Amino acid sequence: MKLLAIDTATALCSVALYINGEIAERAAHEPRAHADRVLPFVDELLAETGLNLRQLDGLAFGRGPGGFTGLRVAAAVTQGLALGAGLPVAPVSDLAAVAHGAHAARGWRGVLAGLDARMGELYYAAYVCETERVRLVGSETLAAPAEVELPAEQGGSWHCAGPGWPAYADALPGAVRIRLDDFYDAPPRASSIAVLAAAELRAGRAVAPEDAVPVYLRDRVAEKPA
Repeated sequence: MKLLAIDTATALCSVALYINGEIAERAAHEPRAHADRVLPFVDELLAETGLNLRQLDGLAFGRGPGGFTGLRVAAAVTQGLALGAGLPVAPVSDLAAVAHGAHAARGWRGVLAGLDARMGELYYAAYVCETERVRLVGSETLAAPAEVELPAEQGGSWHCAGPGWPAYADALPGAVRIRLDDFYDAPPRASSIAVLAAAELRAGRAVAPEDAVPVYLRDRVAEKPA
């Protein structure tokens, strides 16, 4: 399995090349330069391996939730590359990528992933994690911090991960707030998206390039990228 993954949902821009379980990644923390960084990262990774896009099995991207402009960049670039190379696309939740990253780094099985939605709100979701896949418990949610709930599954053994939590710590319910004493403060990365996308592609759950669109969770901005 060979695939390329892109993520620009947060301030971190990252691109990863997955080849039979081995991953090479490029990343830069430049929130206003995503559009300038993505394609050079793609070219660098392909050049290092001597591959071209048509030799890949598919493409993947962080489909959100996240920053609106960043999501459009990742979706538009992925659409263009996939159409040109005739490749299927695996959209991957950025909250799922946060959970996978926390599991890989800390070994946590139950992860409550959170991203800052601005406007005093959080994007969050709960996942039960394994090495190469994560299972969503409930749904991805846009909520005020005070409305965040812990699922009953996992016997309450949940860990918070993602950069969305600290800014709202004082407003979170006590059962969630105490979990911030030990949380994994890292954004979604293309390397995690690549691992999760590989499982999706193997299972035949890819989409056509024109259907590779962002998921915003805020209905008023739900529109396809140009």
